[in-house]
Amino acid sequence: MESRVKECVAGIYADGWSRIVATMIRFTGGNWDLAEECAQDAFAQALRTWPTSGIPRRPLAWLTTAARNRAVDRMRRASTEAAKLREVAATEPEQAPPDTGDSDIPDERLELMFTCCHPALNLHAQVALTLRSLTGMSTAEIARAFLVPERTMGQRLFRAKQKIAHAAIPFRVPPAHLLPERLPAVLHVLYLLFNEGYGDPGKTRLSREAIRLARVLTVLMPDEPEAQGMLALMLLHEARRPGRIDANGDLVTLEEQDRSLWDEALIGEGLEILDRALRRRAAGPFQLQAAVAACHVTAPVAAETDWRQIAGLYARLALVAPSAVVDLNHAVAIGMAEGPEAALPLVDAIAGTGQLDGYYLLHATRAELLRRAGHPAKARDSYREALELAPTEAERRHLRNRLRLVTADPGRGGR
Repeated sequence: MESRVKECVAGIYADGWSRIVATMIRFTGGNWDLAEECAQDAFAQALRTWPTSGIPRRPLAWLTTAARNRAVDRMRRASTEAAKLREVAATEPEQAPPDTGDSDIPDERLELMFTCCHPALNLHAQVALTLRSLTGMSTAEIARAFLVPERTMGQRLFRAKQKIAHAAIPFRVPPAHLLPERLPAVLHVLYLLFNEGYGDPGKTRLSREAIRLARVLTVLMPDEPEAQGMLALMLLHEARRPGRIDANGDLVTLEEQDRSLWDEALIGEGLEILDRALRRRAAGPFQLQAAVAACHVTAPVAAETDWRQIAGLYARLALVAPSAVVDLNHAVAIGMAEGPEAALPLVDAIAGTGQLDGYYLLHATRAELLRRAGHPAKARDSYREALELAPTEAERRHLRNRLRLVTADPGRGGR
């Protein structure tokens, strides 16, 4: 029974944590710390009592009630001053819940997402608060995931919650006229979380959590094609995860991946979601990136990838979401479609702006193009620059292998 309870609680925690925290934030009047503590206490209480009392018929409701009871108890034991303030508040007429404008979405997880990703918070705070409040990760776990001291991450979380309190940031879904302004921040943070887990094999939990939250977002906001596009993009990338790292832990490039290892179910789901989004004829950045990913996963072999179509998609992406990274990806696609000589001037122009000086993929891309164009000495220099900036050991090993390849066979050219 005890093992069954643990399994049940773990399953509920994955999806139920954010729902309970969201409910408790509203119940406690915006006290994020108390909300999280009471949610944690509720799960601990379930582990203690369910082995003897049995798993309740509605476990999530049981946990929510337990958290609410714990909050009431905590507030009753608070300081005299706080108690007096509550007594004053209790004598005032009950106020209606915050107006959510034209939104009729009942699930408070969406409110939690939009509060965590409010534009008044900086990006670091948005990411940290999203992880803590929506995934239930501890401060120590978040700190390890982002390679910062636990104290630093604790300070980020504290400042974010203080900002919400002092700036009176409302806990609600923004009115309909503000959604276009706010939704990109939510999408950006969720995709950032996904990339953090996708780029480092040791952080796969972040990718799973990002996909889970993206699924929640598309269910709660079914008429937002960009949310669907982001989920499709995540799924199409995640489908390739089994082929990205070999048995030795080394990174495998897209061209060299064993496509039989890719997850066909995720590919099918991602393509279906992308098709549904594109039918709305309002293609945004995530839909266009997902369309690029679709070109890769639908090509039966790497040599049959439609690089001209990919270049066209990146050209369109550069119009709707211009950035140096998009320009770099566009250059890569041109290099694959027309040859490295066509792409090298574009990459050199991007490098000349200085916008991507610390971005290892700029130097790695230049190195690959130089290698394919038959300039091994210049390629070695760019590989070394990329190696100094690569963020993970898997990426560094890959670059060392490329550097050894061009050093051992300096005359090697082509792909």
